[in-house]
Amino acid sequence: MCGSRLVVGLGNPGAQYRDTRHNLGFRVADRVAAGCCASFDREKHEGLWAEGAHAGHRVYLLKPLTFMNLSGNSVARAARSRGVAAADILVVADDVNLPLGAVRLRGGGGAGGHNGLKSVIERLGTNEFHRVRLGVGGGAAGGELSGHVLGAFRPDERAAVDAMVEDAAAAVLLWVEMGIEAAMNRHNRRPRAEEG
Repeated sequence: MCGSRLVVGLGNPGAQYRDTRHNLGFRVADRVAAGCCASFDREKHEGLWAEGAHAGHRVYLLKPLTFMNLSGNSVARAARSRGVAAADILVVADDVNLPLGAVRLRGGGGAGGHNGLKSVIERLGTNEFHRVRLGVGGGAAGGELSGHVLGAFRPDERAAVDAMVEDAAAAVLLWVEMGIEAAMNRHNRRPRAEEG
């Protein structure tokens, strides 16, 4: 094995949150697990845990069960337990500042108003982990943001969401294999619906 990677999908536990915008990180983590021949078959580090391999790397996958605002507790425990450095952590989260269907990778940076990312930064003590941001749009002008991210996708949005999840999972697997620059170069683009 070349080294270990930790992939974290952010979301909220419970059936009532399963299909919400805020739980896209969980959906992408499930797709990445399938690509690594892994399954979320146990609880560990305050989350659902899976272990697999891809392109010669051991891949740890985590879906925190702490609820979004405390996600960093689970991520920090997993990183410390497995000795994974921030540069080998990739966090997948929804982003209301991106249009629906957009996938953006970044090698570090701030939380962008996302409470889950804020918690991860606080508990890791660094913002130098990598992230995949998934566009969910900002909802109606003047609308309640929490209601938007905790709401389900409309039927007419589902095709774009499914495509985004597939693109994001492919981006994560490329990150595991070739690093953040290669993944950014291939996947940081407009949603399919906007491409001419």
